[in-house]
Amino acid sequence: MSAPYEEMLDGNVTPRKSPGTRHELICSRLHGFMTASVANLASTRLLPARAQVRVAANTLLRPDLALVTAATGKLWLAVEIVSPDDHRNDTVVKKQIYEELKLPRLWMVDPRYDNIEVYHTTEYGLKLIGILAGREVLAEKLLPEFHLTVAELFAPQPSGN
Repeated sequence: MSAPYEEMLDGNVTPRKSPGTRHELICSRLHGFMTASVANLASTRLLPARAQVRVAANTLLRPDLALVTAATGKLWLAVEIVSPDDHRNDTVVKKQIYEELKLPRLWMVDPRYDNIEVYHTTEYGLKLIGILAGREVLAEKLLPEFHLTVAELFAPQPSGN
């Protein structure tokens, strides 16, 4: 399990608790699938889990997964795994920040309901494209090699591990 960390959300330093075991398992699986999917994409870089991403002078985010453009380092996909004890920061505060940034892609992974909300930025802000669960497949046209069955992401940890 990783250590507690801080984010700066619109100038407010926000302490975040250490993510739980299931959160970390989901994060690790997601990074594993994403690593393989971006390996041949020279235009995209996958940052380490919860790497610091400064998006404004007073805003320093630490998404569970972040893809940035290789040329500029600009964030274009953020994945937030919703923490049950602190979900407001992910689902309200940070989502609003991402919307103001006009972040092209946002995935909200919610272990409480084993689903994923997929958002794309439009001229009017973030638009919910879909809520995926069960046997549905999470895919992204900008990442042609990325395909992940939602149930696989949320599967219990195999015993003995």
